[in-house]
Amino acid sequence: MRNPYAHAVVTAFAGLAFSLGAHAQTKWDLANAYPATNYHTENITQFAKDVDAATGGKLKITVHANASLFKAPEIKRAVQSGQAQAGEILLANYANENPIYALDGVPFLATTYPEARKLYDASKPAMDKLLAAQGIKVLFVVPWAPQGIYSKKEVASVADLRGIKWRAYSPATAKIAELIGAQPVQIQQAELSAAMATGVIESYMSSGSTGYDTKTFEHIKNFYDTQAWIPKNAILVNAKAFDALDATTKAAVAKAAADAEARGWKVAQEKNDDYKRLLAERGMKVRKPSPKLDADLRQVGATMQVDWLKAAGADGAAIVDSYKKK
Repeated sequence: MRNPYAHAVVTAFAGLAFSLGAHAQTKWDLANAYPATNYHTENITQFAKDVDAATGGKLKITVHANASLFKAPEIKRAVQSGQAQAGEILLANYANENPIYALDGVPFLATTYPEARKLYDASKPAMDKLLAAQGIKVLFVVPWAPQGIYSKKEVASVADLRGIKWRAYSPATAKIAELIGAQPVQIQQAELSAAMATGVIESYMSSGSTGYDTKTFEHIKNFYDTQAWIPKNAILVNAKAFDALDATTKAAVAKAAADAEARGWKVAQEKNDDYKRLLAERGMKVRKPSPKLDADLRQVGATMQVDWLKAAGADGAAIVDSYKKK
């Protein structure tokens, strides 16, 4: 005989389980090394809001800006180990792990946004495979502005940079220092303002946005718009954390990531000229490099391209060949 009391209890528990499942919330921490006002961080913050809205609050992503959760060199490892579910890295910072990461930091290989997009598309399959082996998935990738030289003194050729205290934030920028005879000093962006204020560095290569965010114009007055390369940031997620999501939430994250990537590339291009204008308004002399400086730097780039191809082997050659055919 059916027990109406038992049936009522089962029904109640089923309803409770459904209610808990429907309102279960997953929380991710996303580690970021840049100021909250930087366009990369703003774009990521919008991505987190889009995911929240698309999932009805089921997945909450907290963005920890300005290296407040992990310092820049620690972020990739934190995501890989699951200490943070997600994080943003500058790909070129990890060149010592694998040459593939260094590709967009090779000077004068890709100097325009369309070229940078083609280079990333050519390298993406190899990048995805490399990161998947480390338990990491790429959510989206956004470029910086083309890289130029900030210098306390005027620079007409590479000879003028010999012996200068040069900020190195990646293996590529350290290699440039070596090739031009500068003194490399390892400084991450969160420490850059203090390094300039105390004279630890006198020069560095980076984008207009970095110069503006760190108020470089208060310490250094020359910016040479060399447009040497266009580095990219990748927003990574721990593969296990992503795989633990249900299909609907995964789709929402993928859609928000695709939107963030498209938005980020558009904003990067729009802000490139804006940042140079803002630097000029604050006393920075924004200069076109002299023909001699340009030629010297392209020679450095050619040397680094040869070195990269040697390090990357057949896989690297295949990527560059694919890029050049696109």
